[in-house]
Amino acid sequence: MKKQLLKGLILPLICGIAAAILSLSGGSAAVDWHNCLADPVFNLRLIRLLASFTIGGSLALAGLVFQAVLRNVLAEPFTLGVSGGASVGAALAVILGLQLISFWFVPLMALAGSLLLLGVVLLLTGQKNSEGLLLSGVIAGTTASSILMYLVSIADRDELAGLAWWMLGDLQAVELELLLPGTGILLAGTLFLRYFARELNAVALGEEAAWNLGVNGKLFGRIFIVLASLLAAQTVAMAGLIAFVGLIVPHLIRRCYGTDHNWIVIPTVLWGGIFLILCDYLSRVLNDSHELPIGVLTSAVGGALFIYVLNKRRSSNL
Repeated sequence: MKKQLLKGLILPLICGIAAAILSLSGGSAAVDWHNCLADPVFNLRLIRLLASFTIGGSLALAGLVFQAVLRNVLAEPFTLGVSGGASVGAALAVILGLQLISFWFVPLMALAGSLLLLGVVLLLTGQKNSEGLLLSGVIAGTTASSILMYLVSIADRDELAGLAWWMLGDLQAVELELLLPGTGILLAGTLFLRYFARELNAVALGEEAAWNLGVNGKLFGRIFIVLASLLAAQTVAMAGLIAFVGLIVPHLIRRCYGTDHNWIVIPTVLWGGIFLILCDYLSRVLNDSHELPIGVLTSAVGGALFIYVLNKRRSSNL
């Protein structure tokens, strides 16, 4: 029990504090630590730090849920087309100029797009198993990507510049009005999944096995998917497309902590936030002339980690 508590809470908390200090102090401009609360650089980095943790934790938690419900370690927020639907919705808001009326149109359109596409996937899947749901999601995500590319092709120069950074992931301009509700959704989702960890364990075994354990696998599976979709959609609304966090972090968590969701829900959120905080720090310090897009960096780091894990697993099985 003490060892699990150390690995699950104390270790990530210590690493999180170290990552936060590193993120607040790193960048092209120096922070006035003697009067940090009045320093605009410190305040901007603090908001960015909170955004990194919220978005990273949300993506990692969404990936954890998708991998459990679909029983596939390669599942992530992009698998069911959730991120693709959110991208199309947000891009439409930009193309139609709705963000000029109110910045709330972008997150609302992103949420509507993700839930609409998820509804289509669930409707097409019907009574099929998780493999059918996964296949329908991949097809829906591909279709959403095609629509997004079309919207990019018809955008004018100003719209295209904004869409380009948004498609690559952007933590520079996360609105505090979006960040606070997003943090609340992440906290509520974490508590919900921790409370229903037994049901998530049962769903991960399959609907028939869950039913034998006294759990309505179909009902809880749909609830978990909708919650994970909401977590993924809010990250798209806040910072655009950020890949690989929802894939690599849950995968590593299961290798280090096991598969019991009673013990891995909270560590997944913590390590997901730490991972994106460190990637955000690297995006600011690797190149002095201009900042690297966060989505590019997470794909590079996450891809390298995933290849390393696969090769290590393959060598251990020999």
